[in-house]
Order: sequence, then structure tokens, then C-alpha cells
Amino acid sequence: MKRIAEYKKLYDIAGEIDLKAIKLTYRNVMKDCHPDKFPNGGPELEAAEIKSKLMIEAYHFLVSIAPETHVSNKDEYIATTTTSGISDFNYKNSKLEITFLDGSVYEYFGVPKPVYVKLVNTNTQYRFAKRHIFDTYLYRNVKKRETVEE
Repeated sequence: MKRIAEYKKLYDIAGEIDLKAIKLTYRNVMKDCHPDKFPNGGPELEAAEIKSKLMIEAYHFLVSIAPETHVSNKDEYIATTTTSGISDFNYKNSKLEITFLDGSVYEYFGVPKPVYVKLVNTNTQYRFAKRHIFDTYLYRNVKKRETVEE
């Protein structure tokens, strides 16, 4: 959640994420701090590279958690969370990362430690996650499902 707040602050976003506003801010900032604007190098180039990398990282992250992105990827998310079991999961600082059997990986933000402890201790982890995690917490797709070529 801290990372979300930092990135929203970087893009001056209060409330829900708007993709159009993010894209506009991203383009304007990148025009000013793009490393190609500093052909002579120096400290300005280093600062521009650092800022542009941070802006790119924040942009991709915010786009991945935006409501519009969730709507456009809803069918894939539903297919994964209803048909594929859990292969593995990791928890750190209120972020739960779940790897599904189909190869998809999703991060869930703001998951309280007691919920994670219950997930670990239940006999039916997939069932517990389906009831208490999948539709409850903010998520983003980290890795798409693996497609098998025929």
C-alpha cells in the first residue's frame, strides 16, 4: 500500500486512478526529463535517468491497478481464479503474491496478516482464497497465464 501511495503522489492522483490523466502526466513529465534531452551528460543526465525510470515504473504499476485495466482483463481474471488452483504464495508487508497452476501470478495489496495466517493454516487454501481474497483486495497481474502452443 505504501508503494501505491508513493506512485499516486508522484502522479498527483487523489482518489481513483484515471488512465487518461496518468497518460497525460506521464507524457508531459517524460518530455521534460527524457535522458535524450541531455546529450552532454553530466549530473542533469543522471537525474533525468533516475526520474524517468521512476516515472516509467510508477506508470506501469498504476496502469496495472487501474479500474479500467481490471474491467478489460476481468474475463481472464475470472477464468484464472475460478478454474486454476493455487500453486504457491508469498506474503510480505501486506502484499500477498499468489501463483496459480496456469502460471498466472497476481499480487493482492492490503492483505492483513491474520488473513494470511488463516490462508496458511486452512486445509483448503484455494477455497479460502476464493471466498476471502480474490474479490476482496486490490490486485494486479504480475505474470500472464502460460499458453501452450500446439
